[in-house]
Amino acid sequence: MFVDTAKVFVQAGRGGDGAVSFRHEIYVDKGGPDGGDGGRGGDVIFQAVEGLNTLIDFRYKPELKAEPGQSGAKRDRHGKSGKALVIKVPVGTIVKKDGEVIADFVEGGQEMVIARGGDGGFGNAHFKSSVRQAPRIAENGEDGDTFECELELKLLADVGLVGFPNAGKSTFLSVVSNARPEIADYAFTTLSPNLGVADIDDGSLLIADIPGLIEGASEGKGLGDAFLRHVERTAVLLHLIDAYTDDVAAAYKTIRNELESYSMTLVDRPEIIALTKIEGLDDDIIQMQLDALKAVAPDRIILAVSSTAHTGLKEVLRELRKEVVTVREVEAEAVEPNEDGDLPVITLTNEQVMKSWSITPLPDTDDGVKQFRVRGHKIEKFARRTRFETHEGVNRLRDIMKKMGITHALNRAGAQGDSLIRINHDEFPLLEQ
Repeated sequence: MFVDTAKVFVQAGRGGDGAVSFRHEIYVDKGGPDGGDGGRGGDVIFQAVEGLNTLIDFRYKPELKAEPGQSGAKRDRHGKSGKALVIKVPVGTIVKKDGEVIADFVEGGQEMVIARGGDGGFGNAHFKSSVRQAPRIAENGEDGDTFECELELKLLADVGLVGFPNAGKSTFLSVVSNARPEIADYAFTTLSPNLGVADIDDGSLLIADIPGLIEGASEGKGLGDAFLRHVERTAVLLHLIDAYTDDVAAAYKTIRNELESYSMTLVDRPEIIALTKIEGLDDDIIQMQLDALKAVAPDRIILAVSSTAHTGLKEVLRELRKEVVTVREVEAEAVEPNEDGDLPVITLTNEQVMKSWSITPLPDTDDGVKQFRVRGHKIEKFARRTRFETHEGVNRLRDIMKKMGITHALNRAGAQGDSLIRINHDEFPLLEQ
């Protein structure tokens, strides 16, 4: 069964908690801290592999969860990190989060971390210092990334076959390649895209047979709307038109309108037109149909072929090969950096982003206590790891805020000792009460 869209819930592993522990030895009256750190949570990793051409597995496994990290233990034992979850996806898979593309797998072997596991919390052995001999501070492990994402498969082919149902696309593909699509003398025989490799001279072409389009396909009629996405990534279109069609020019324009209505990126896509099923037709009839197509597509290469009689196939494949090579060369040049004429783009460094923070005043409580929300990557990370049920943990967070300059900024904004500070989903007074 061919499936080219799916929704999955991904959850990276939570980091393990740090431990609070002290050595207890028979001849040591006051042992030092020996609580170990928690292990890191496992990542969710997607890996593109050749040979897959459907997302059906995700219909039966809509939740992808990596292992959590284990908590630290006494005697400085660190928790074991959670095992990463590696998920295989077809080449051509796009991963979207909240409608934005976060990963695009365009070649086999490509890997990407889709959801990152949470860091493990430090145990109290980490906080020992010359002035803090017996710290009772330990951190919680962080939650791993958790969200729902959308998967979309767009076949990565050199050539996309388009045309009305029964235009001869499946027959063409079966003759020129190793594909074995279902073929019958009725419309919509092809219910899912088929891929085949056609060898020509010293090269080859990956050809995708897209299910037949009809008028209104871009608006959801017939089968075309579900599969038009697979045309978007093909380098060249081969537009097949049945030679027995009463008005070949109208047939051509109908399919062109549907492609343009679906995506404007298809308007300038290289295209070759093939008049199919010419076996048994007189030469003058074939020429009449070719002339009709030339009148509406004067700048296109138009050829007459017969898949069953193996007529004109090599000529079509050679023309397709030329177009594909040209397109791939242009694409390769497009990704090369342009050193001339580029305006400088000023952005924050990763370190600056990590250290940045902001303060937002909130409405006072019913008792008249001032409230403030603090945001920032680094301070939010510390807050997630803080054990708010212990005063040692909250005091450490206050110390961090002071070192980062947040406390000074809060005082200048009007915060007082009893003012409530909100970071993430937790709140605490600015000063210990």
